[in-house]
Amino acid sequence: MSNPNLKPQHDATQGAAENPPPGQIWLNGDILACSCPECSSPMSIRLWLMVADCWVCGVGIELTEEQELEARRLLEAQESATSPAKLAERPTVAKKEPAKPALKKEPAPARKPRRRVTEKRTAPAKKKPKSLVFRRRDPSVRRTGIPAALKPGRVMRRLTKVRTEGEVRLWFRDMFRNLPAWLISALVNLLILLLLAMLFIHPFEDGPRELILSTVVSPRDTPGELNIGEEPAPVEFDTTGADQPAEAIVPEPLPPVDVFNKPPLDPGELPGDIPTPQPPINPGAGGESGRGSHHLQGRSPTSRAQKALNEGGTIASEAAVARGLIWLARHQNPNGSWSLHGFADVGDCKDQCDHTGGRSDTAGTALALLPFLGAGQTHYHGQYREEVHRGLEWIIRNQKRGGDLRGPGIGNMYAHAQCAIVLCEAYALTRDEWLREPAQRAIDFIVKAQHSRGGWRYTPGSPGDTSVVGWQLMALRSAEMAYLDVPEGVFERANSFLNDVQFDQYGGAYGYTPGSRATPAMTAEALLCRQYYGWPRDHAGLRIGCKWLLESHLPRKQAFNVYYVYYATQVMHHMQGDYFREWNNTVRDMLVDMQETRGHQAGSWTPVANAHSRDRSGGRLYWTSMAICSLEVYYRHLPLYGGGAVGEQ
Repeated sequence: MSNPNLKPQHDATQGAAENPPPGQIWLNGDILACSCPECSSPMSIRLWLMVADCWVCGVGIELTEEQELEARRLLEAQESATSPAKLAERPTVAKKEPAKPALKKEPAPARKPRRRVTEKRTAPAKKKPKSLVFRRRDPSVRRTGIPAALKPGRVMRRLTKVRTEGEVRLWFRDMFRNLPAWLISALVNLLILLLLAMLFIHPFEDGPRELILSTVVSPRDTPGELNIGEEPAPVEFDTTGADQPAEAIVPEPLPPVDVFNKPPLDPGELPGDIPTPQPPINPGAGGESGRGSHHLQGRSPTSRAQKALNEGGTIASEAAVARGLIWLARHQNPNGSWSLHGFADVGDCKDQCDHTGGRSDTAGTALALLPFLGAGQTHYHGQYREEVHRGLEWIIRNQKRGGDLRGPGIGNMYAHAQCAIVLCEAYALTRDEWLREPAQRAIDFIVKAQHSRGGWRYTPGSPGDTSVVGWQLMALRSAEMAYLDVPEGVFERANSFLNDVQFDQYGGAYGYTPGSRATPAMTAEALLCRQYYGWPRDHAGLRIGCKWLLESHLPRKQAFNVYYVYYATQVMHHMQGDYFREWNNTVRDMLVDMQETRGHQAGSWTPVANAHSRDRSGGRLYWTSMAICSLEVYYRHLPLYGGGAVGEQ
């Protein structure tokens, strides 16, 4: 289409010539045009794209440089022709305005006489509509704006927006502009519902909570089964005043204000009047740790978290402990106790938590307090001082004169031993004389309740079983840590009972009663007792038993035995090295994964459906306490054999 001899034949004010030669450019108003090389029809030129399209035959052409220069010259000529200076030179034609008719003063019409003849009214004639008149544009009036040839079209405007604003932003804008009204209304309503729902979600506590550990007891006629419904038999010894409540013999409880304002004590700091520690009952590898509350120093708030991480714990396990303690604190009864069966009726729970257990507020209170004390929370220290103080007061108020703490319901020697552990640990951590006498009476009751063959069972003086024996020995061990009086003969008789339930010649497996088959739970409980009372770390029975538990009885979620995990975790922690590392890597994460994290049950553990009958009957509070204690094993008690790191062999 190039024409090097192109000479313009139209100026800026001319229209299209008839049959212009191909390639000729002219202005039609402010529209640039040229002739189609195919059909000679006028083509509209888009100068900003340097193209021209024919609307008749569809031919498209590109402008040459000469044609572009010619087009711009025409536009500039039109612009200069319509400039204010040119307009001022043009003569103006005055418009004649039609003369206004003079107003004639019409005389007042003469008053006509009134006639009674009614005149016929006719409808006014319809006016003819005025015909539409099209006015031509006055060429003297300058048109503003950009010439059509230089205005970008829709595609160009879109490309410009994409370049300046971004394609993603434009896509979202167009999408929301094209949304139907009903969909926008639905989205707004959904957002309002979500905001309203968030108003009902409250955190457990306003401030941070510390972690806590706990222990649980479960009495049963057969190994691991609760003896539900059995009332405690009367004590066969020292029955004087057995039914008298504890108020008559217990010192006046400390006022809450004085207790909470009392300066805190370092758990490892002992007063100067504490009697000199005596040699351990059964010297051995664990002999150096036979007595003394220094084994509770791992619970110190200043070192507990770091010790947990050093010994194999994780941030996730510590967070699980913290959530568990919050759940326990929310389900404390107003009188200071906890209920295995009634925790769902406390506060704002309103039966939101299921899996209640047997009836025993004594066992429930002891099990709930053990995790708090395990994390160094006492009635002097920590954020749970009030909960611990009210719980200790409830236990002391319900202790009988002879020291009996079994209580009604299924509260037998299991519950008594658990309460004794609580009183002894609280006294060892605080050295508060308010607790010394009740703790000593509870230990005296255990000593008197021992059978002649060295065991304990549900009632005082009954032949023993390994499950009950383990809890009594743990209570006596706590009494030693608190420097209370414990006769030496009680341990010798207890060792004799453990020999009777030993299943093999090395002492690596144990049954529930003498002559019964060995079980993992009873083996773990008996091995822990052996560790505390003399067996060294390299004892053949300890190594054989731990190897059997690791190789054949690692816990599984499908049949989780929280009672077995509680005792075996302590045994492996004292063994340290590869024993504890292999056990801890499996059990720690399993416990964290099994904790509830939603709803009112968040922080607790739900008993598994096919768990041991003892674990199911203990209920949610029992499971939660035992699980927390297992996760606090890193600092609840220092290792008996030197406290080596997890990786130490």
